[in-house]
Amino acid sequence: MKNVLLLTCALAFSGAALAHGCPGEMRAIDAKLETKPALSAADQEKVAALRADGERLHKAGDHGASMKALGDAKKLLVI
Repeated sequence: MKNVLLLTCALAFSGAALAHGCPGEMRAIDAKLETKPALSAADQEKVAALRADGERLHKAGDHGASMKALGDAKKLLVI
């Protein structure tokens, strides 16, 4: 019974932890973009789209998908 309670609590708080991670990821992307990184026009558009998707998903409460989109943007920016 104790294990079920612990698992339930862990799952409940994991969403909250991801929710706080999204804004930090967005700030990191924004900071890197301010340095004008050398990206192709296609990659710049992709980063902008992924950043926007990440913010939209975060606001919709889908933090897992938000973190995925923001992570993909960070890979393109090499951060």
